[in-house]
Amino acid sequence: MDTDSGFEEFYRTTRHRVVTVLYALSGDLTEAQDAAQEAYVRAWQRWDRISGYGDPEAWVRTVGYRLLVNRWRKIRNGLTAYRRHGPDPAVAPPSENTVALVSALRQLPAEQRRAIVLHHLADLSIAEIAAQTDAPAGTVKARLARGRRALADLLDTTLPEEVRNA
Repeated sequence: MDTDSGFEEFYRTTRHRVVTVLYALSGDLTEAQDAAQEAYVRAWQRWDRISGYGDPEAWVRTVGYRLLVNRWRKIRNGLTAYRRHGPDPAVAPPSENTVALVSALRQLPAEQRRAIVLHHLADLSIAEIAAQTDAPAGTVKARLARGRRALADLLDTTLPEEVRNA
């Protein structure tokens, strides 16, 4: 019997018991299945050695249990940190202007939206936008001009004179 078929037989005959034990220990079937899967992966990676153990199933159960304990510790430590630092401060909902702007941006063609966001929100120069989007500077300028005009129409506002003539 080769190594792969030996492991396959071991897995087939033990997986239900291992998951059942881990489920009983954790009380969470999904966590038990995840821990069992990871334990079997580790067993498969070391099968040449583990197959020689008197009870390879006990090894898999032990590894699965340790994985569960490590997950519990992470959860507990996360809760401790949460209690220590408290919840994130409340964030006010977006203003009507922000909602309107985001809605209008969604209606622009992707290239125009990207140029406007990179220029006005990320504060990139036309040259930087051109390099990042792999487009000529003139194309970036055209996208900005068209996007601004489209945004002005969508937001029912007028552009300043210097922007309208750009």
